[in-house]
Amino acid sequence: MKVDIVTIFPEMFPGVLGASILQRAQEQGRVRIAVHDLRRYTHDKRRTVDDRPYGGGPGMVMKPEPIFKAVEDLSESCADHAAGRAGCQTILMSPQGERLSPAIAKHLASAAHLLVLCGRYEGVDERVRQALVHRSISIGDYVLTGGELPAMVLVDCLARFIPGVIGNAQATAEESFSDGQLEYPQYTRPPIYRNMPVPQILRTGNHQAVARWRKLQSTERTLAHRPDLIRGKRGSS
Repeated sequence: MKVDIVTIFPEMFPGVLGASILQRAQEQGRVRIAVHDLRRYTHDKRRTVDDRPYGGGPGMVMKPEPIFKAVEDLSESCADHAAGRAGCQTILMSPQGERLSPAIAKHLASAAHLLVLCGRYEGVDERVRQALVHRSISIGDYVLTGGELPAMVLVDCLARFIPGVIGNAQATAEESFSDGQLEYPQYTRPPIYRNMPVPQILRTGNHQAVARWRKLQSTERTLAHRPDLIRGKRGSS
């Protein structure tokens, strides 16, 4: 899988993309990630990427010309891009987009090529969204200073669904939100620490009993901390 990220702050990415699981995934050739400076696609001396909004209002809007140029240059090798098929897609990180979920991340992980656009200021010129963007994605109902952190979250999230990136494939099947609930509590050695013991049932070796306990704990934790997930599941059934 190839991921191209377009941003005006490329210096924000090396620390995240060059460490831990993402670093190993790139070294193993499971994913190729490149970060591109949007200002390289400008044509004026000031390398301008934004301008005042038509109609007035506060802030600045990202200009369409450099974004169009970047997407066209980076997608030249992808025949599926214009059709918007799964092979190559342009993603805009935006608080107006659909909220990122495991299902979305898993779907995007099957693409051959993603172009991720990091918005800034008051957003991008709407013509970018109309002509270039196949999907707008948000990481939550709040607004950040730009799309760089959401882009990092997106890449980290979808990379876990690329075969071979996570050593144990079962890990992505049993984590929080995989079945619409929060994950059950986890314990490791020692069996007792500062008078806090590991639940005895986890030490019995009875796998069926452990599975029942984990299911109950998952439900109780979800009801206590994210009851909206339970309500959402009932509403969709």
